[in-house]
Amino acid sequence: MTSEEYGRAPAEAGSRVSGDSPGGGGPGAGRRRIGDREIHPVGIGCLPMSMGAHRDEARAVRAIHAALDAGVQLVDTADSYARDEAEFGHNERLIARALRTSAHGHAALVATKAGHTRHGAGWDLDGRPAHLRAACEGSLRRLGVDRIDLLQLHRPDPRTPLEESVGALRDLRDKGKVRWIGLSNVDRDQIRGARRIVEIAAVQNELSPRFPHPLHNGELAACERHGMAFLPWSPFGGVGSADEVGSAAAVRAVAQAHGVSPHRVVLAWLLARSPAIIPIPGVSRPETAVDCARAPDLRLEPGEAAALAAGYAPSGP
Repeated sequence: MTSEEYGRAPAEAGSRVSGDSPGGGGPGAGRRRIGDREIHPVGIGCLPMSMGAHRDEARAVRAIHAALDAGVQLVDTADSYARDEAEFGHNERLIARALRTSAHGHAALVATKAGHTRHGAGWDLDGRPAHLRAACEGSLRRLGVDRIDLLQLHRPDPRTPLEESVGALRDLRDKGKVRWIGLSNVDRDQIRGARRIVEIAAVQNELSPRFPHPLHNGELAACERHGMAFLPWSPFGGVGSADEVGSAAAVRAVAQAHGVSPHRVVLAWLLARSPAIIPIPGVSRPETAVDCARAPDLRLEPGEAAALAAGYAPSGP
């Protein structure tokens, strides 16, 4: 989950994208898969639409519409995405409203999460089967659907055995309330344990140039090996870091060479790392959503991809 977002992207008069050259799109331009469904390679994370003192619901709806119009299909949310306990479910209700009023709402794949609770403005965990069953019913109601596309365990609850939490999600799938099951904020051993209980369609963990751990500790490799999607949250580095992406010399150089935002460069680089990756950058502005949606078209040269992998070193504190 992420509340990162960045400002308006620069003009792109010289960018090299698939529509500009006969060679086709960049290495991430192909469709990606969740379960048996092929979707656009980039999704959107909707947490920023429900957080902060200056949120703008009308603008958030326009952002979702802009993303869908640009071809995005994966829309990520959670029941707990709200300012506080009193607004629990705010983000799901907002998404439902946006999808109802979009010409492309029917094409969206909505991924939500259960297992986080709110106490006042604080966060807690509840992975008990009874809570997850009630959370699923609440999400179905708020989203206005009969079946959730992708229901993810938001984070393992150390007070509840993982097999009990995952078993509850399996039961919800078997009852037809959930199409696919996912995990979030899990390690390689937890992925392995969950897969013994039920088929896992997606893993959502933090991944960015600032936080590359899943590339090296087996989480991404497990997804590639077993046909699971890997959904990086906070692909720009997390809260307060999105506007600093361009401070990395390698990213800045590639962005300037292509005439695109540094954020588009980072997304293109992530997409090039693995066909399992579907980034979900946090958005709340239409221009941000459109910029992210265009990332799969960015053509990174081999030398640029290597420089990004080796040279991401943001300046400053």
